[in-house]
Amino acid sequence: MEINMITVFWMTASCVVAALITFATMYYWRPSLVVKFLIWSASKFIRAEIKYVEQDGYKFCYLSHGKPGSQPSILMFHGFSLDKNMWLPIMKYIPKKVHVVCVDLPGHGGTTRLPGESYTAVEQAKRMHQFVECTGLNRRPFHLVGTSLGGMVAGVYAALYPSDVYCLSLLCPAGLRYPTDNDFVKHLRELEKSKNYNDNPLAPVTIKQSEETLKLLFHRVPLKPTKQIVQGLIDDRKPHIPFFIKCFLDFTSVESRYSLQDHLSRIIAPTQVIWGENDKMLDPAGGKIFASAMPSCQVHMLDRCGHFIVLERPRKSAKLIFEFHASVCGIQKNK
Repeated sequence: MEINMITVFWMTASCVVAALITFATMYYWRPSLVVKFLIWSASKFIRAEIKYVEQDGYKFCYLSHGKPGSQPSILMFHGFSLDKNMWLPIMKYIPKKVHVVCVDLPGHGGTTRLPGESYTAVEQAKRMHQFVECTGLNRRPFHLVGTSLGGMVAGVYAALYPSDVYCLSLLCPAGLRYPTDNDFVKHLRELEKSKNYNDNPLAPVTIKQSEETLKLLFHRVPLKPTKQIVQGLIDDRKPHIPFFIKCFLDFTSVESRYSLQDHLSRIIAPTQVIWGENDKMLDPAGGKIFASAMPSCQVHMLDRCGHFIVLERPRKSAKLIFEFHASVCGIQKNK
């Protein structure tokens, strides 16, 4: 018995050491694999299931958490150049009884990317309607949530398909028309004129560029990533940079850049807007634009918060989204 216990101990110790060596090797030589492992671990921790649905040869990839029930499901659209996993930090704060779906927008993550497609806000909204139909989400109206570029698409979706949307939550959405451009938008306009898209802060390709992008995204970075993790993110995104540039040019084109503003008058669903007061990417004055255009709209301004609300204030943003969901849907909140 003693020999067997010793053997088991050494076998266990050997496995642990081997796992640590493997992780260390990945961390220094293949950091992108570490990033993927951490994301996979987070999705497993909250029991979010990766699913796929196909229609006419077009495949959509999405995360599903919980089961459809008597109350409206929540459908979430991510931001530019990101994917469904960006919602993981707040999904863990949403009650398990609520059915939540986080989908990869067309061209992003595991959803089909076809050459020659247009990625304007209207075209993306139409493709997301295709996703909603083939999954049956629109059997009853749902709560639609979108952030940044995904917020613009969500707003346009709510205007184009009003019967699908029970209520609408927009986190610092793009697509509004401001009296003056902030410094970030002025920089994008300069890139547009020079056609030098290699310096686009939305598609960083070096550690230095990534660090500058983080400063733009956050008021204060919640947990500063190591250079290896940043490099892992860069390595994972680098093959997709040409697509990100294409997507950027489409949604900032003259026909698309103010799509949300142009569709505001057609949104009839109860609407909530959440904005970081220290957003350096999209002017927080967008909250006032909504308050003026839609007097019944709920506007929440988060202090000490930048553009990436989901990562900087996950608990607070989840609380606001679910409280709005509960109030509109007439649900008794859990404490």
